[in-house]
Amino acid sequence: MGRTRGAGPRRVWLWRWRSNPLRRRSDLVEAWLLLATLLLTLFAGAVTGLATAGAVDRFLAERRAQSRTAPAVLVEDAADASPSPVTEDGSGDGRVWVKVRWTAPDGTGRAGRAEAGPGDKAGSVVTVWTDDAGRLVSEPPSGADARFQTVMAGLTVTAATGVMVVLGGGLVRSRIQQRRSKEWEAEWRLVEPAWRKRMTG
Repeated sequence: MGRTRGAGPRRVWLWRWRSNPLRRRSDLVEAWLLLATLLLTLFAGAVTGLATAGAVDRFLAERRAQSRTAPAVLVEDAADASPSPVTEDGSGDGRVWVKVRWTAPDGTGRAGRAEAGPGDKAGSVVTVWTDDAGRLVSEPPSGADARFQTVMAGLTVTAATGVMVVLGGGLVRSRIQQRRSKEWEAEWRLVEPAWRKRMTG
């Protein structure tokens, strides 16, 4: 069967890699640039993503190793304390911030604020998290929460690295295309007079 009437020009794949009289040096450079950008995006994204995930995992492990629970005694009724901040979805768990006292690892007494149930009374005991010096810290992520933070950090850095590489490759490619356009214009200025003479001759 013959070629269907009205069909568009046949697409020639990898034409920049093939030797032909229309291929310019800039075409081959652009082809290598596209390949390098693809490989660098995959390689750099994977390396930085894994490195970031490992760093976050080690950081969280250090936080867990340096944090410990301690019993703290309420020094005021929870009903007289300030409520905890509302969560992102607009709800709250009903817990409140109360004044508490606890004993640091060196035996000294400490005071601060910790969350407690809204019905807890002065003298009740709650569990708080402290560091090696006995200062209050937030509960370190563990289990699924720690894995989620590690994975998200790795994916975020992977994506950011890939975007940076692609943008850099796109910038270099635009410079190549601008230079090629100038070369075409310069050559056309040389060829145009002879071409016009042939067309009008």
